[in-house]
Amino acid sequence: MTNANKTTETNANVYDFINAFADSEQKKQDSLRLIELMREWSGFEPKMWGATMIGFGSYHYKYASGREGDSFMIGFSPRKAEFSLYVTAQSSDNAHLLAQLGKYKMGKACIYCKKLSDIDLGVLEQLCKATLHYINEYYECPCHNE
Repeated sequence: MTNANKTTETNANVYDFINAFADSEQKKQDSLRLIELMREWSGFEPKMWGATMIGFGSYHYKYASGREGDSFMIGFSPRKAEFSLYVTAQSSDNAHLLAQLGKYKMGKACIYCKKLSDIDLGVLEQLCKATLHYINEYYECPCHNE
């Protein structure tokens, strides 16, 4: 099996997407702030993944089932109802961080929040850095080739 992902990196402009997609000034400002923060935390430039996700860095995964593909290391999507923050938080090591994060909901693979002021950005930074560390340790990523 090869990359069965529907969501792959594209050449679309991240800022054009934000300007066209953000349905409020608050969503636009929060999106621009997330881009700035995730760029700083990850060391990677923002890239569009699929039509609505902004990702930083990339890695290759391969599951025991044989399914494999590429994904971004951390990222977000400024969805209409709330932000989807794609940060791997399933580790029990991160439970204490999630308890301090603020007002959010947890999905299977992401954290949902309505606006950035609802969450503690220092805690989000720790979650993002833990995610980057985990991916660097357990998956193939370009950082291993440097």
